Amino acid sequence: MSDPAYTSTNTCYRHPDRQSFVLCQRCGRTICPECQTPAAVGVHCPECVREQRAQFQANRRATGPSGFTVARRRFAMLDQKATVVIVGISVVLWLLNQVTGGYVNLWLSYYTPLVGTQPWRLVTGLFVHSSFLHILFNMWAVWIFGRMLENILGTWRFVALYFLAGLGGDLAVSWLSPGTQVVGASGAIFGLFAAFFVIQRSLGYNAVQLLVIMGLNLVVGFLPGTNISWQAHVGGIVLGFITGFVFSKTRNVRQRGLQIGLLVAEAVVLVAGIFAAFVHIGGLTVYGL
Repeated sequence: MSDPAYTSTNTCYRHPDRQSFVLCQRCGRTICPECQTPAAVGVHCPECVREQRAQFQANRRATGPSGFTVARRRFAMLDQKATVVIVGISVVLWLLNQVTGGYVNLWLSYYTPLVGTQPWRLVTGLFVHSSFLHILFNMWAVWIFGRMLENILGTWRFVALYFLAGLGGDLAVSWLSPGTQVVGASGAIFGLFAAFFVIQRSLGYNAVQLLVIMGLNLVVGFLPGTNISWQAHVGGIVLGFITGFVFSKTRNVRQRGLQIGLLVAEAVVLVAGIFAAFVHIGGLTVYGL
């Protein structure tokens, strides 16, 4: 990959050789993962942390924190916490599905004819998987790309990207293959690929290699006998490109409201499109359910 032309808007103010999309929630400085300290909302830079720590020490109570508070603070300091939670939930649900003989997947998988009366399937389908290899490869991809993107975007933007891409996969399945029961995080993962490509390009990197890898994996879904939902992959890619573009164009702290509004608009359009598909196919009755 070629080296980008670093600018003050896309590199850490303390480490000019490190790219980042994360801004300090107090002062607006761009900060890399090493300089980020999780706060109640977003992250803070070292200078703001020092100011807060001095104020906290001045007002500190005589009693020490509870065990729960200590555990909560340790988790807050954990890097890539959303990625860890996503992988952890997926693994636990896969194990429970094995123990229950497939009962977990039956109730949590995405299935358009049921989504109107069981709306939790909009998101739970991202956490359930069929075989060991299915969850192994998907969680490997989440672990690799999830950590990188969570470092660049910050936890909450990463979570928004993950679920919006997953909903994009649901929408594509709902209209292109409504009778198919779908499990797995592939739609969300392809969204991560697409968003990472857009972000890398916006930072000046040559990300053609990633585009090739994404294309090859997409083609595999069209091969006969693979039992892969290419519809979910396509939907995830489209939403990944859109969301990545939103992030790349609304980085300024003054654009936070616009960014949130655009993400909410994406979610509303996706959910509305999914339920429109549910109504279009006749919901439960079309499949005799």
